[in-house]
Amino acid sequence: MLSRIALKPVRSAIQPIRLTQTSATTNAASAAVAESPERDLVNFPRPVRQELPGKVRLGFIPEEWFQFFYAKTGVTGPYTFGLGLATYLCSKEIYIMEHEFYTGLSIAIMGIYAVKKLGPAAATFLDKEVAKSDAEMNAGRELVIENCKNRIAAEKVEQDRALAQKMLFDAKRENVALQLEAAYREQLIKVFAETKKRLDYQVEVQNVQRNLEQRHIVDWVLRSVRAAVTPEQEKATLSQCIASIKSLAQQNTARI
Repeated sequence: MLSRIALKPVRSAIQPIRLTQTSATTNAASAAVAESPERDLVNFPRPVRQELPGKVRLGFIPEEWFQFFYAKTGVTGPYTFGLGLATYLCSKEIYIMEHEFYTGLSIAIMGIYAVKKLGPAAATFLDKEVAKSDAEMNAGRELVIENCKNRIAAEKVEQDRALAQKMLFDAKRENVALQLEAAYREQLIKVFAETKKRLDYQVEVQNVQRNLEQRHIVDWVLRSVRAAVTPEQEKATLSQCIASIKSLAQQNTARI
């Protein structure tokens, strides 16, 4: 206890040397996690839980206490200081060795014996409990990681579907272009048919007009000819025709 109290101001003055062991699972997990390039691991390292307590000497004196004295007094400094301090306290009767002191020694021996005998079994049991607790705490984290992986896979599937949608959009654009072309050709056919109808109408109009003109000219010629022929000429022509017919009949009779 005294060493811990004496070490509190020391820890604030110097940076202690870490001599602890970490679990293999923690290292493996740290190596497996891909760090972001923007994370400052030098100034802000990831906190690591110590699997074992800090290193001590003589069973109860922290290693940091010795490291502090090494820089000031060398290797023998901590031992000299501790021995001198104990001698001073005992010689000045600041620390009195009464019957409770020896009772404490007996209890310390019993505690050391219990730690040596029951310590490994208790440590194994506690390690299993810690591992179980870690598994329970990491279960949620692993579930979240698994959900994130599933979401990433789903996002990749959606990206592939988006690419397929792009191909579908191209196909739809082509179909729309074909529909526009079909509608354009249909309109061209309709325009051609309407134009042909109008042209045919104009041709029929011209044909009717020509027929009317021809009929009118023929009627006009006939009327003019009829108007020019007198009744005497008509009788003479009729008599001449009758005479020609009779002569032809006589010739046919003579031949028979």
